[in-house]
Amino acid sequence: TALAEGIGEELTALPPMVKCPVLIAKPQISVSTKFVYENLKLNEQTVHPDIDRLVLDIKAKDLHAIAADMGNVLETVTIPNYPIIAEIKDHMMEHGAINSMMSGSGPTVFGLFENEEVAVAAYDAMRASGLAKQVYLTSIYNTAR
Repeated sequence: TALAEGIGEELTALPPMVKCPVLIAKPQISVSTKFVYENLKLNEQTVHPDIDRLVLDIKAKDLHAIAADMGNVLETVTIPNYPIIAEIKDHMMEHGAINSMMSGSGPTVFGLFENEEVAVAAYDAMRASGLAKQVYLTSIYNTAR
């Protein structure tokens, strides 16, 4: 786990992420990162995630706070142009994710889960839904170094 600053070149190590199941789903579509950044409109109304609070959540190992505080401003461009991403996020939430979010500029979506059994059921439901071309269930393991 690391905090990326600047244009992503300044990395600061953080404590390991809390151990939890993670569902990953990629729809059939492709998204142009160039398109997303060219159409990103940042202004004083743009809601940004509170990175300082998120870092504190990670340090406190509070999965629910991490999930509540995570966010991705690139969703403001990608989701209106590719609504399937919102459908996948909603599907994960309906099937027990603590929160779900688009990864980077998209189109892949991930969901954090508190419980392995719920995550497995969500994985099965996502595969059955046909919303995603690729679906994976993995886990973050908190290993000391």
